[in-house]
Amino acid sequence: LHVLVERRYTPAMSYPVVKCRLSPSASTRQLDEQELRCLHQCSTAPPRGLVPTDSPNFLCSSLPQHWRCNKTLPRAFTVVALGNDVPDGVVVTVMAGNDENVSAELRNATATMKQGCAHFNDLRFIGRSGRGKSFTLTINVLTSPPQIATLHRAIKITVDGPRLPRR
Repeated sequence: LHVLVERRYTPAMSYPVVKCRLSPSASTRQLDEQELRCLHQCSTAPPRGLVPTDSPNFLCSSLPQHWRCNKTLPRAFTVVALGNDVPDGVVVTVMAGNDENVSAELRNATATMKQGCAHFNDLRFIGRSGRGKSFTLTINVLTSPPQIATLHRAIKITVDGPRLPRR
């Protein structure tokens, strides 16, 4: 058994792809330690660019730590459903807030689930999180019953975005 790991590029993020093919002597050959480690990492780690939420059923794409308000994110925000309990066409919404700004204004914060993924095109944070504060994202998957996932301290939004510290 030979294990090949290669990258396949998808516009929003990269997924690791594991391909297995049998060699003629596969029945007699044991997997060595390196192949087992690779196989274990590929099966348990979330795909590159995705971060876990507090819900075990959902992953989402990573966000920059600090960003400017009303500016397009560097890549589309994506929510991935694990398992088969979220059918296609289900509406997914994103909300942001913290103790200073309970419900921040967002643009393009609604998407629909398609093949287990919801892509938010041009998600923009209009409301600001406050000096030294970050937003907590709440992802609402409107199934019946609704499913909610949160991402704590996800992104800091300021008027001028990231900049060099003052001297």
